[in-house]
Amino acid sequence: MATTVPAQTQTQSAKSQLEFIRVSEDGRRFVLAGSMNEFRPWGFNYDHDRDNRLLETYWNKEWRSIEEDFAEMKELGANTVRIHLQVSRFVKSATETNREALEQLARLITLAEQTDLYLDVTGLGCYDKKDVPKWYNRLNETERWAVQARFWEAVAQTCSNSPAIFCYDLMNEPVVSEDKKSRDWTPGAFGDRYFVQRLTLDFKGRSPKEIADAWVGQMVSAIRKHDSRHLITVGAIPWAMTWTNAKPLIEANTNLDFVSLHFYPKSGEVAKALKALAVYALDKPIVIEEMFPLSCSVADLDQFIDGSRPLATGWIGFYWGKTIAEYKRKTDSIAEGMTLDWLEYFVGKSPEILDSSATERGERLPNP
Repeated sequence: MATTVPAQTQTQSAKSQLEFIRVSEDGRRFVLAGSMNEFRPWGFNYDHDRDNRLLETYWNKEWRSIEEDFAEMKELGANTVRIHLQVSRFVKSATETNREALEQLARLITLAEQTDLYLDVTGLGCYDKKDVPKWYNRLNETERWAVQARFWEAVAQTCSNSPAIFCYDLMNEPVVSEDKKSRDWTPGAFGDRYFVQRLTLDFKGRSPKEIADAWVGQMVSAIRKHDSRHLITVGAIPWAMTWTNAKPLIEANTNLDFVSLHFYPKSGEVAKALKALAVYALDKPIVIEEMFPLSCSVADLDQFIDGSRPLATGWIGFYWGKTIAEYKRKTDSIAEGMTLDWLEYFVGKSPEILDSSATERGERLPNP
């Protein structure tokens, strides 16, 4: 059985000024459930700190740093922060979740409420391969999915009462591909981290869509046992960037409330990225959940954001705990210079993104 979340870890939101978020009646945008004003996610992936440490490795002993980072992200103009939770930190065994981690998650949610920031809660991370429990990787598909569902039950129970939760992202960049021989659940690495994760190792006669639909259905059911209100999505690689004829797979699942895509446009290929984005127009809101001028200039990224606005309704970049002032005092590498340019752009772009929304104009969308 899943560990019951103690009452003191369940967030209390009576003092929060935030409103719950839902999908608009036209199915293309997000609205604040009380005021009916439009909401556009605009913010940062807070996936590691300035020393490249994942959140759960320092959030127990260095809480003050997290408080400062949240205040800094708010000051930069963000309204949304995407956090990444690791399986190894929230699951002790195949049958037991980690009470201490759930309590710390509740503390983070309270901080988000106090800072007026919404959280995109991304789960099931296996980013540091050395920290992934061996017992977890030895499980078969049925057993692994059961542990993943248990993770989401516990997280949803912790988050369910808070308006600071924008959404649950079931997994970062899941893929449906086989590996019967090596049994590697996390293929490929970016630097020293593993961001892609397989849903299965053996198709067993099933189509990729059948596997994806079954997995999404099981995870969504686990969340809905405790939380019927918050939105659910999956952070996906836009395969149409690689294969022109690629069709949406997981993103098209009817159990998901909106589409989340990860775009890193290349210089001179903004038009290609926008063409790929159009493939995912599924009569659901679209959020660009990851973006960064990794292989392009800030000007190119700006062109992509502006070009995506007829389809997308949210954009989330990156923040790693180092302020603009700190970068200006000392920039040690091309990568840091790139990050400085990005943060300065973000600050300048924030009024344009947020002021053009119905929220900032004081307009209301029609009541249902």
